[in-house]
Amino acid sequence: MFSILGNQDIKYSFEYNRDILETFENKHRDNDYFVKFNCPEFTSLCPITSQPDFATIYINYIPDLKMVESKSLKLYLFSFRNHGDFHENCINVIMKDLIELMDPRYIEVSGKFLPRGGISIDPFVNYGRKGTKYEEMANYRLLNHDLSFERVDNR
Repeated sequence: MFSILGNQDIKYSFEYNRDILETFENKHRDNDYFVKFNCPEFTSLCPITSQPDFATIYINYIPDLKMVESKSLKLYLFSFRNHGDFHENCINVIMKDLIELMDPRYIEVSGKFLPRGGISIDPFVNYGRKGTKYEEMANYRLLNHDLSFERVDNR
């Protein structure tokens, strides 16, 4: 069962820790459906300056056998707080950890990082299970994920 969900004595890890992640059974394997997480309080550290970087992380996936438990996901994302890495690498690490954990049919992870030095960085990464329609979906979504420029007036 869960070791985190409902546990009042949780210690927050300030260092990257993928072992925090927990799963539960997908009870609707016969359906394709998206599970979406919006995580507006993500922080990590610049690996060069050690200054904090702030972002909203978006995780969208189509589960297969397993799903990620949301409290464990929150604690996992919190574990990046003192982790020094570039935005693009954080997004790729998150996706790869979730693939290893759940083996989803499809997953995409994107970040909307607040600007530092006048530049914001918004990385996007995705994966679709090889040899399936989800691989085709991943290719399509990657090629079409950001065809129009957004007005950046909300950061």
